[in-house]
Amino acid sequence: MLHGALSTTAPDGAQTDAPPRRVLMTVDAVGGVWRYAVDAARGLNARGIAVSLVGLGPAPLDRHRAEVAALADATLDWLDAPLDWMVSGEQFLARLPSRIGDIAARTGADLVHLNVPSQAADLALPCPMVTIAHSCVATWWRAVRGTALPRGWAWQTDRTRAGLLAADAVMAPSQAHAAAVEAAYGLVPNLHVVPNAAMPHDGPTAGKEPFVFAAGRWWDDGKNARTLDGAAVMTRWPVRMAGGLEGPNGERAMILHAEAMGELPAGAVRSLMSRAAIVASPSVYEPFGLSVLEAALSGAALVLSDIPTYRELWDGAALFATADDPAAHAVAINRLAADERLRADLGRRAKAVAGTYTVDRQVESLLGVYRAAARTAADRRVTGDGARAAAEPMLAPAAE
Repeated sequence: MLHGALSTTAPDGAQTDAPPRRVLMTVDAVGGVWRYAVDAARGLNARGIAVSLVGLGPAPLDRHRAEVAALADATLDWLDAPLDWMVSGEQFLARLPSRIGDIAARTGADLVHLNVPSQAADLALPCPMVTIAHSCVATWWRAVRGTALPRGWAWQTDRTRAGLLAADAVMAPSQAHAAAVEAAYGLVPNLHVVPNAAMPHDGPTAGKEPFVFAAGRWWDDGKNARTLDGAAVMTRWPVRMAGGLEGPNGERAMILHAEAMGELPAGAVRSLMSRAAIVASPSVYEPFGLSVLEAALSGAALVLSDIPTYRELWDGAALFATADDPAAHAVAINRLAADERLRADLGRRAKAVAGTYTVDRQVESLLGVYRAAARTAADRRVTGDGARAAAEPMLAPAAE
């Protein structure tokens, strides 16, 4: 849970409870980080806080730029720079700290919010710095491949650990993912759990249609397309899967039995979620699962992989199936397809849970973390501890 009461005055007398005036926030357009950042920026704008979004990785589409343009007080700069999981060596990230630092200085940011922990490595800033572990290569690999990273990717672990140490506060979107982060990197000082959120939408929650819907970047093995596709052979209702089948590094997924709908605009995905009586997520790696939250907001009955994150967030409001068992997913789907009362009951429960994950609540928690980061940064100025690693070494992860 989010850490408790925060002191409002640093040891040097500086106030740390005032919110920042302008936040620099990194973003990408590949997955859920985009939705997280835009919704957070909207909430921060509503509190009078300007946001400078700085993008990395594959270029945004026109619809991405239009979303930022529609915000009250936000800008978007896109760097010709890769995300950490898209490169084969640390040398390809060497220029990133100076480029982020330059933009922070140019925009007058008084807090930097990094949506990838490795981006905090080697980044020296005069203002507080926070990061959130939405996902990372090491935790993905453990969940999907069942092992630690191969030796040639050890730099990924080292750089992310360095970023976690450099940040004045660290966030994770669920307790389950916070535990996964510490299993991969050791004890993380100043770690806060701030659940993700989604904007409510006005789609119908009754009169659902008899089909199963799922959304994800299916080229990502963590989304586990093969299990749901295999289940589609055994389900009473058709299964429709929206999302890309080819990733930016050439990863590919094949959908043979379900209806492959390809990548769809956000509005089309929400429309399908609103109409679908059942929404499924077969993921084996899911730090939070924004698509499930959006489905729950529409009142859909959920069929989810039985993984720690989904149990934490949706226990009692969904049916669960073993992640790598297509037959188990088909049994759960068919059970719901045959029982209208159960579908309605689980849909109501899921919507009630989803209603607690509001953007307003998320932004209030973010501001609490920002205050914690400001206090830590002020403490460092007093003690001269420019890098936490010197005073608070992180415990090494358990040997494999």
